[in-house]
Amino acid sequence: MSATKGSRVGVIGGGLGGLASACTLAARGYEVVLFEKNPWLGGKAAVLSEGGYRFDMGPTILLMPSVLRRIFAEAGRELSDELDLVPLDPQWRSFFSDGSVLDLHADVDRMARELDGFAPGGAASRGYRSFLDLSRRLDDISERYFFWRSIGSLRDMFDASATFQASTLSDVMSMRPWSTVGATIRGRVADRRVSQMLDHFTQYVGSSPDLSPAVLCGIAHMQTDEGVWYPRGGTRAVAEALIRLAGELGVEFHTGRGVGSIRTAADGSACGVELDDGHVEELAAVVSNCDAVRTHRELLAGRPAARRFEKRRGYEAACSGVVLYLGLDRRYDQLLHHNFVFSRDPHEEFDAIYRRGEPAPDPTCYVCAPAATEPEVAPPGGEALYVLVHTPYLRPGHDWSRMFPAYRRTILDKLRSTAGLDDIESRIRVERWLTPQDIHDRYRVLDGAIYGLSSHGRFNGAFKPANRSPDVPRLYLSGGAAHPGPGMPMVMMSGWIAADALDRDGLVDRRGPRMERELAADARR
Repeated sequence: MSATKGSRVGVIGGGLGGLASACTLAARGYEVVLFEKNPWLGGKAAVLSEGGYRFDMGPTILLMPSVLRRIFAEAGRELSDELDLVPLDPQWRSFFSDGSVLDLHADVDRMARELDGFAPGGAASRGYRSFLDLSRRLDDISERYFFWRSIGSLRDMFDASATFQASTLSDVMSMRPWSTVGATIRGRVADRRVSQMLDHFTQYVGSSPDLSPAVLCGIAHMQTDEGVWYPRGGTRAVAEALIRLAGELGVEFHTGRGVGSIRTAADGSACGVELDDGHVEELAAVVSNCDAVRTHRELLAGRPAARRFEKRRGYEAACSGVVLYLGLDRRYDQLLHHNFVFSRDPHEEFDAIYRRGEPAPDPTCYVCAPAATEPEVAPPGGEALYVLVHTPYLRPGHDWSRMFPAYRRTILDKLRSTAGLDDIESRIRVERWLTPQDIHDRYRVLDGAIYGLSSHGRFNGAFKPANRSPDVPRLYLSGGAAHPGPGMPMVMMSGWIAADALDRDGLVDRRGPRMERELAADARR
């Protein structure tokens, strides 16, 4: 196919992945138009403000600022000029059902000393060091084979000519394709509390450690290596920085305008979009930041490409969740910025959520308490508490309008019994929430999944649909349900990969109106 002259690239969806694609493409000289069905940009990275409280509604943990740094560098910008990032260490605090408390530190030696005090005898600290050594190795493999390029399966990772080289085979074996995250952790760390804490690196991808491939243990090193950061202004500030950059680069935004279908040409390639209002926009290529499965089931419905996508493999949603936004008139000194209030039995919890499709009877609660880092999120002395509890993705018969009141009680009881928030209910001055049904309706994700597609399966679990569609030429995918998966850095990396793949394919002329103006200005100089 030849390049399309003077044509635009369309981005469907203004989540973090879509914004990353738009910024990267615009920085490289493409003419970009972005369509977002909601009245705001940023997707889940939205903000709720009420009664003097400010809540990040979606992601709250920022890892791997190097991803953002690369996106801003596309436009010759320094990340430090765009965002004020505050490092957080300890990275999180763990509360266990036996009353013990353990902080996670980035520095391995300091964490080992903490573990020697928490679980005397040295076995836990030695196991932790062994786990981090493996995690470092897996992270290195991911950087060399998995990140920053369009990947859809194991065979996409390795050059065929190098597959049987000793170094490549060593890398494949290091990925431990016969094992899971849970088995890998428990093979090194016997203390059930420490292993439960380590399990929750996998919760960034919303999947069970007992069903997810061992290669995902590399997430631990990603976090301990680059750190955990808080963008002043909340994680919404990340979305706003990308929106600002995109606008300065000339991206054309259309909010409140949803896409009803992707139009395809006679050869099956993407050639435009039809909006919900019937308007047709002709485009040279399309980046879909909509959920990858829903992109095919709904935006490409009835076409051969959608059927090929569905036949390639089974796609299961990752978990969903209940989110409570609690404006409190006090702070709790025992809480750090990030906290996990752990279930009494992780196997019972994971079995309920991931195998039986039921809310866990005794759940793990993730609790974000940002006021100590940024007091402006609440009135003086108050707290804008964010509580997330993982639940199954939506199943037939789940009626969260009926289920929510009782589960809210379960969550608050857990915070009281395990984290010592004894008077929490009497301290609530503002309360809002999202259920799995709300998430499904608000964000147009598969079955209310927070994290896109599940990572279950020892061989295929790490792989999501490739960013360069193998079914529809000129269609590219970004977001948590595309490679490399969910979580803030991965979603933004997916946006960069989709844009880079489009650019490398050379099917669209970069000389849009903005590029023409810049070339003319250069000529005058």
